[in-house]
Amino acid sequence: MNYPTLIVSATSLAVGLAFAGLAQAALPAANPFAAPSTLPLQYPAFDKIGDADYAPAFDEGMKAQAAEIEKIANNKAAPTFENTIVAMERSGRLLSRVSTVFFSLNGANTNDTLQALDRSLAPKLSAHSDAMLLNPKMYARIKALYDKRDKLKLDAESKYLLERYHTDYVRAGAKLSAADKEKLKAYNAKLAELQTAFAQNVLKEMNASALVVDTKEELDGMSGAAIAKAAADAKARGLDGKFAIPVVNTTGQAPLSVLKNRTTRERLLAASMARGSRGGDFDNRELVLQLAKLRAERAALLGYASHAAYQLEDQTAKNTGAVNQLLAEFAQPAVRNARREAADIQKVIDAEQKSNGQGGFQLAAHDWQFYADKVSKERYAFDGNELKPYFELNSVFENGVFFAANKVFGLTFKERKDLPVYQADVRVWDVFDADGKQLAIFIGDFYARGNKRGGAWMNAYVGQNKLLGTQPVVANHLNIPKPANGEPTLLTYDEVRTAFHEFGHALHGMFSNVKYPRFSGTRVPRDFVEFPSQVNEMWATWPDILNNYAKHYQTGAPMPKELLDKVLAAQKFNEGHRTTEYLAAAILDQKWHQLSASQIPTDVLAFEAQALKDAGVDFAPVPPRYRSTYFSHVFSGGYSSGYYGYLWAEKLDAESVLWFKENGGLSRKNGDWFRQKLLSKGGTMDAMQMFREFRGRDAKVEPLLERRGLTD
Repeated sequence: MNYPTLIVSATSLAVGLAFAGLAQAALPAANPFAAPSTLPLQYPAFDKIGDADYAPAFDEGMKAQAAEIEKIANNKAAPTFENTIVAMERSGRLLSRVSTVFFSLNGANTNDTLQALDRSLAPKLSAHSDAMLLNPKMYARIKALYDKRDKLKLDAESKYLLERYHTDYVRAGAKLSAADKEKLKAYNAKLAELQTAFAQNVLKEMNASALVVDTKEELDGMSGAAIAKAAADAKARGLDGKFAIPVVNTTGQAPLSVLKNRTTRERLLAASMARGSRGGDFDNRELVLQLAKLRAERAALLGYASHAAYQLEDQTAKNTGAVNQLLAEFAQPAVRNARREAADIQKVIDAEQKSNGQGGFQLAAHDWQFYADKVSKERYAFDGNELKPYFELNSVFENGVFFAANKVFGLTFKERKDLPVYQADVRVWDVFDADGKQLAIFIGDFYARGNKRGGAWMNAYVGQNKLLGTQPVVANHLNIPKPANGEPTLLTYDEVRTAFHEFGHALHGMFSNVKYPRFSGTRVPRDFVEFPSQVNEMWATWPDILNNYAKHYQTGAPMPKELLDKVLAAQKFNEGHRTTEYLAAAILDQKWHQLSASQIPTDVLAFEAQALKDAGVDFAPVPPRYRSTYFSHVFSGGYSSGYYGYLWAEKLDAESVLWFKENGGLSRKNGDWFRQKLLSKGGTMDAMQMFREFRGRDAKVEPLLERRGLTD
């Protein structure tokens, strides 16, 4: 299972930005956001969008939506579903257009101008959202409709929309006193500012934290192309003659699996783990403390024991007890497995050191990936590098990801070169449904860049909904290192799984078949959103799919069956490590956000250490997947108190994979059922009821325990 994913949509930043409507603002026609794009499916006109276009569009967009909301709130006519709820769904179209593009590109292709604007926008957008959500007249209209909802003769989706609006407003503070509303606005503005600062520090620290070495010998084990890239990266930093390895995303770094020099490995992992806590301009420790405290204070103002209690109430888990129980159930068996894996690794280290006539050493975190590959090679007679020649990027997508979507759902894809892109490597495909009609446009942004945040994610530039008659324009973002000198892009096995995973999110967005913007695509609870994408990972190793794309990039020869068999046999290998590092991060998220304001510590790193120890996951060779100071998911993204959701969703995923296998696996019948009962529904109903209607029952934990090798 992969855990770098974030679903990114400007509409998720605040409920106020979710409303996409028809009103136009007084913005000069020359501004590319002044009117909907005339390109197919309202695909953004990236070639016409300049940095200077965003600020005026945001200003006018907020002004226009504020006027629209005031008109609705002050309507002298009695509230009706149409003049209140539907009118709100139609509001803010200009703001939605500019927000979607800006926040997408600020993550994928940022610059100093966009980052400066992001910092200035954060409190403004927070205030704009608060002005709508804390408007007493608007809440009075919504409550009047909510109180008589059973008498309005609404269809199921419309009734649920009304209920969701009422919940959104109450949770946003609509019932607070005027004085408390002012306090809440101050909290929200400050939090928006701090979250933006945290995110920008993470990106800047990533670029500043490269490991620099003096000699090629220190990089022994890396490929010639990778060493050449390290030399080029160093030169770009003004360090001609040296070598630089950028530190990206998670605690673990890809070169750790191949670097033979133990000192280099140690320095690389140390650089990774020190991010945001080594002093200097990008240190995030104080921001972590401020964010945790302000979130706790805001939760108390809203009547909750903690930020986690507030957040989880609106997720499928519902409360902190359920999440704590889930994490605790996995912690002991995960660490037990990790210790067994560590013992196996230690044997390899001892044997290797003895055969070389050298003294032994104790396994450390920076050794794990390097020696785990040796254990894998010894046990399964292959290593990850044997797979890469069979995982060429174009083949993975066209003959794997797209091929699976065709077999399961009947989709076809046609690449087009005529639509503008924001960066030369970005690619675009038309997506056609089984009946031949265009369903969506898919954007693929696959390569890592210095101005692109780490990890992998999906976002929607245009969401589907029947109210406005829009179809999806969705994008996947990966962070695959781009080879030098035009060499083929060969993926690791994890990168292949991530490609299938992210496309599962894309399918969730593309198959959306809802009436209202509020429910479009991936707009489901955070602890449910990863479920469809994790299901899509199953096709990465499904024999019919893998045999179609896993072909040697030079000879075209299929991956040998014996190698494939080894890959499948090795799937549970290293699960102790993977589960433990994930759990450690998920537990840190909960530990920070289950604190009351009076319990906030003063030392971030000491709190981390104690939290991991208390939870029983303080196993030194397996550090958390993210440390607090670069944990963007929870301190700047939308996953605060929600990082557990990957495991929560994987429980549903494991059940769903079992259902596919029980019902014949790869078939249009199965795909159509999954699409009809789940992928097309968006957020139109309770998520767990949606799952039950697909599966026929509640999920059990046993399939997940079996998958992760945690049953013994």
